[in-house]
Amino acid sequence: MAFNARKFVGEKTEEVREQIGGKTALCATSGGVDSMVCAFLAHRALGKNLIAVFIDDGLMREGEPQKVTSLLRSRGIRTVLVRAADDFFRALKGKEDPEDMRKAFRDTFYKTIGKTVRKYKAKFLIQGTIAADVVETKGKIKSQHNVLAQIGINPRKYGLNVIEPLVTLFKPDVRKVGKALRLPSSIHQRMPFPGPGLATRVVGEVTPAKVRLLRKATAIVEREMRKISAFQTFAVLLNDRATGIRKGKRAFGNIIVVRSVQSKNAMTASPTRVPYAVLEKIQKKITTQIPEVTKVLYDLSPKPPSTIEYI
Repeated sequence: MAFNARKFVGEKTEEVREQIGGKTALCATSGGVDSMVCAFLAHRALGKNLIAVFIDDGLMREGEPQKVTSLLRSRGIRTVLVRAADDFFRALKGKEDPEDMRKAFRDTFYKTIGKTVRKYKAKFLIQGTIAADVVETKGKIKSQHNVLAQIGINPRKYGLNVIEPLVTLFKPDVRKVGKALRLPSSIHQRMPFPGPGLATRVVGEVTPAKVRLLRKATAIVEREMRKISAFQTFAVLLNDRATGIRKGKRAFGNIIVVRSVQSKNAMTASPTRVPYAVLEKIQKKITTQIPEVTKVLYDLSPKPPSTIEYI
């Protein structure tokens, strides 16, 4: 039977309304498709009893905190911006194993949310966990930051009662729900962006300096690839370094990987066939505007055996 997005919205609106029962609830949103669709669905159900929370963890893209909070507020959703970058970088310090990093991010994320829940005397946390998050976490492919109960972690450890309206859906149906909610295509058709942000695209220890460099490369890649149809496009900073030449002298610099894939539900993916001229332009802009970078590579790996993100 085909998925009926309007019916889903109606049923989940009533379900969330009954679960909350007139109390205050928070909805965590990172600006990605899942969390934004979840926030608008929750607002439809709860109105003024919903508070959207954006955690500025220092790992977002250029201008992301301001853009997301402004958009939510422009749609009448009460929105709180929590600045917690120091806490996240402290938690990630010294960690290089991808799973250790993801778990450290998850723990800091829920501790931060828990404090916010208590501050606003909310009773529930609504979040945009989807089916793919659960499948990958339970399958031990990689721990998604927004999966707790499904792997035996009681949300009450963080003082939370968690509600996940989208947890049975994969990405294509989440997009249909966004459309049924009459959200602009800039939201429901937006490229996926992971909850841990740029931390999933730094190989090795995540530091403020590395994130600043990657943020610049990300802006270039997204801008130059905007006319290329793809499921997801982004830049990655590798832990390795490579010899280059700057002003006629040896320079030992960073390596940026450009990643772009085609996919329907993020469970499998194939590399985008990007015109060579576009890749050349990206390389030139990155190595010119970011002198610390000496090499730019393009990733041809499908999923599987690779994952879409690097961490």
